[in-house]
Amino acid sequence: MAIEKAAVENILKNFIDPNVETDLVSAKAVKKITVDGDAVSVVVEVGYPAKSYVGELRAELEQRLRALPGLGKLEVEVSFKIVSHAVQKTLKPLPNVKNIIAVASGKGGVGKSTTSVNLALALAAEGAQVGILDADIYGPSIPTMLGLSGQPDSEDGKILQPKLSFGVQTMSIGYLVDPDQPMIWRGPMVTGALQQLLGQTQWHDIDYLIIDLPPGTGDIQLTLAQQIPVSGAVIVTTPQDIALIDAQRGLGMFEKVNVPILGLVENMSLHICSNCGHEEAIFGQGGGVAMAAKNGVDLLGALPLDIKIREFADSGRPTVVADPDGRPAQIYKAIARKMAAKLALRAKDFSGRFPNIVIQNT
Repeated sequence: MAIEKAAVENILKNFIDPNVETDLVSAKAVKKITVDGDAVSVVVEVGYPAKSYVGELRAELEQRLRALPGLGKLEVEVSFKIVSHAVQKTLKPLPNVKNIIAVASGKGGVGKSTTSVNLALALAAEGAQVGILDADIYGPSIPTMLGLSGQPDSEDGKILQPKLSFGVQTMSIGYLVDPDQPMIWRGPMVTGALQQLLGQTQWHDIDYLIIDLPPGTGDIQLTLAQQIPVSGAVIVTTPQDIALIDAQRGLGMFEKVNVPILGLVENMSLHICSNCGHEEAIFGQGGGVAMAAKNGVDLLGALPLDIKIREFADSGRPTVVADPDGRPAQIYKAIARKMAAKLALRAKDFSGRFPNIVIQNT
């Protein structure tokens, strides 16, 4: 009994990818369907790093396709491919960097840097080439969180080589100045330093460069939004009303400069007592959900207020590498997959396909 190709496609249309939150056909993840009598072959390629999800996705599709009446041989191939996505209209993507994702918060103390580092490590664990740029010039914390110190290498005294930690390329002003030295710089010096750190670092074939922004909506944020090619932004907040008010300002700034918001991360959403397991919403409940609904953006995930997250970050071995099978690490990985999946749905960058036109006298 011959199987209809439309029947195969219909099964794929009815499967919702939990990371993209749409079906595989609409997400353009189905690359090939081959039907030969009772034999079916399907090739699926998702647009985000999914090392820990590929096997689960393949098994789920195989189970659904085996329900086809008269099915004989079945082959399901699942992989992922990361491409460069569009940035602000006046800018072009950086060389050797496919996508830049800014991680921001309107308010300090909401765990933005901890979230940035763990998301970078989560993307790397899921199979991406990742870099992280510490854009918090006044209070660089990435070196401490990744257990790094000392000056970066430079062959010519101008171009810096990123320092590596757990397979992630990193750059921070913290590598270049004494940790005890206060950064008494005015706005133009700070924005100039950010552009130098970004443009004079020899990044190596990066799929995602995470930029950990300082809190607020000042010079650095505006420089990044207007002069640095950003593919998307993520806002970190806590459920607390004060934090949500400031996070709303950060979200509004990115919208004004046409940087797409990939979603919100609600940090410290629930405290779980390490002694008795009692759960308590110290900073309130539902704030991230309400803010996401109000702005029409996704809540990528919620992280608990867990003492181990802080301890791991302070020790230079963040949660995703210190306890990769623990619940917080799984949440970080789920957020990272969803963040990259939301970016995968956005317009791709086609600037490299068009040649530069040069007019010359001959």
